[in-house]
Amino acid sequence: MTPPRRGQRSQSDTFLLDRLRKRRRKRVRNRRKRFGKLVSTVLIATALFLAVSSFTGAAVWMNSCNLDSLKPVDVGENSFVFAADGSLLGSIPAEQNRQPVGLDRMSEWAPKATIAIEDRRFYEHGALDWFGIVRALYADIQAGRVVQGGSTITQQLVRNLYIKKKSQTLGRKATEACLAIKLARQKSKTWILNAYMNQVYYGNHAYGIEAAAQTYFSKPARMLTLTESALLAGLPQAPSVFDPFQRPAQAIARRDEVLRAMLGNGDITSSQYADAVAQRKLHLKAGRLYTRIREPYFFSYVREELQRQYGANTVRSGGLKVYTTIDPRLQRFALNAIKRTLPYSTDPAAAIVSINPRNGAIRAMTEVSPGNPKNQVNFASSARRQPGSTFKTIVLTTAISEGISPSTTYLSAPFKWDPTGTGSCDTNPPTAWCPQTYDHSYVGPTSIEQATLRSDNSVYARLSLDVGPDNIADIAYRLGVRTDLRTSDGVYVPSMGLGSRVVTPMDMASVYSTLAAGGVYSKPMAIRKVVLPGGKVDTEAGWGVPQRKRAVPDWVAAEVVGILEKNMTSGTGVGAYFGRTSAGKTGTTDNYADAWFSGFIPGLEATIWIGYPKGEIPMLSVHGIAVSGPTFPATIWKLFMERAADYAPFPKEFPSPKTSPIWITHKLQYAMTGGYYAPSSSTTQAPTTTSSGNGGADGFSQVPDTTAKP
Repeated sequence: MTPPRRGQRSQSDTFLLDRLRKRRRKRVRNRRKRFGKLVSTVLIATALFLAVSSFTGAAVWMNSCNLDSLKPVDVGENSFVFAADGSLLGSIPAEQNRQPVGLDRMSEWAPKATIAIEDRRFYEHGALDWFGIVRALYADIQAGRVVQGGSTITQQLVRNLYIKKKSQTLGRKATEACLAIKLARQKSKTWILNAYMNQVYYGNHAYGIEAAAQTYFSKPARMLTLTESALLAGLPQAPSVFDPFQRPAQAIARRDEVLRAMLGNGDITSSQYADAVAQRKLHLKAGRLYTRIREPYFFSYVREELQRQYGANTVRSGGLKVYTTIDPRLQRFALNAIKRTLPYSTDPAAAIVSINPRNGAIRAMTEVSPGNPKNQVNFASSARRQPGSTFKTIVLTTAISEGISPSTTYLSAPFKWDPTGTGSCDTNPPTAWCPQTYDHSYVGPTSIEQATLRSDNSVYARLSLDVGPDNIADIAYRLGVRTDLRTSDGVYVPSMGLGSRVVTPMDMASVYSTLAAGGVYSKPMAIRKVVLPGGKVDTEAGWGVPQRKRAVPDWVAAEVVGILEKNMTSGTGVGAYFGRTSAGKTGTTDNYADAWFSGFIPGLEATIWIGYPKGEIPMLSVHGIAVSGPTFPATIWKLFMERAADYAPFPKEFPSPKTSPIWITHKLQYAMTGGYYAPSSSTTQAPTTTSSGNGGADGFSQVPDTTAKP
């Protein structure tokens, strides 16, 4: 053998080095495995400790529930829902929309899809999935919020069948887990799965897989295809959010999520998965398995509230008598106002939600969808659309809350914000933020108050940057917005101040109701009282008890309301003014896709939304005009409030603040001149300002995609 040259390794040396490297890699892998096992052990031990500590004593716990004593509620006893005047709104039927079928009469794909998305280890665990609980706990800890649930199909079935009053208390969770274990001991997996699939709610009044198949595809469950089964399996998590009739894009995304779960579970092959996700049409064929009811949109809102409290089965057949806050007279006024303004079948849809600011009671909730009169989606509570300039009121509230006086001067002029330094306003779409005024006119230096009356986007863009989108979002949530205002990247962007982030009409109604109440938020309330079977009133659920808390100081609300009052007589809201004390703001989104009016009198708030339900379709020629907030929304609000005001007699005036304004000197980048008052001085002070050119010191990286209008 030729000896190795100098600088070269012999074959034996190379062999030894390779073995040493392999040993090192093996040691590293072993250490990682041990660490992983340690972490897993800690997580499992933590979960078990929490579980065991929640259920005080295993023996006592297992004796605390009795499967025989908690019979399923009787099928066939309807629940009834009443308006505020005692008139019947309708019944929630027990059997009409539910047709139980056996697993042998379902498509093979339906149970597989359900297990894959709801409880993929269904056949491997008992009643409780400890690995699922640990996995969910870990995911929640990683996310810093609840992102996964650990409930099994057995637990969900128990919750719907046996738990007559849902809550998040440890005692209730313990009873649920106890019953699930006992049910799993008495019943087979087949029985449990079959019962679950005949009980679960799929939206649009359909309970159980057979009713769902008929409702969405007009076919029996045994004929469901793979894609149809996946679509239905994804609905129970949030039926209104994934409603395929009204939100097909969200429904397809959810369906694809179910298909991925089936692929990961080994239920379908990669080629079946590829073929299924390639189908981008849902091929829906609506059935007729629901009964007609009065005020269907408010009715659906009430039903969802009841289901959250009691569970679907109890609501459907538990013999409840539900007394609500809705006023049929105001409902008639709202419907009449919409139909008088938008009478044609080609008109866009319109929705109204009206709230009593003093207690959060929903007094009216209705909508008209001319192109789809059988629509079952509640736009007032669930439609997420850009609010346009109605959101500026939240920016104004944020600024005043920080002690920024409404007399502060900003520049009304074309504005470009480009933190990257490479953006442009001339590209399509723009790569910089280039907000413009509604009519492309500018007035130069102007106060925040005057900019509100003009709904000046260029001023509010600068103000939004100065107060910061994080602060705007915080005030929005305090005032009543319940929709997440973050982008898909998890950040708040400055264009939010002009209404670029989606909200619901209920969100905006809550915001304006809070201001009308002097800065006190009241959780929207639809139910006054629930009478249980046997005549006992449920006093534990808190029905009819206002949930109120202060959102902003009373002087802040008073300052904002004062400006919104002026907007009704000398601003964009003049079309809504009807000669009585009132305040409000218009809103129109980019390309006239959505139009709004949110306003209030001392005793009643109302928010109007107009748009096409199927998507962001420009309303450029409705009755010959482009639809904006000052047009049809203001008209509908005026027609409604002219009649509704007589049924909201108290109070007659807006609340007077008990505290005085506190104006604080600030260093703002985009403000021009004074309007600030130090707390200890009455002398006007001008803040330190910089050039209003291309800002960028705020650290925002998102480029907005919309230009709001008044």
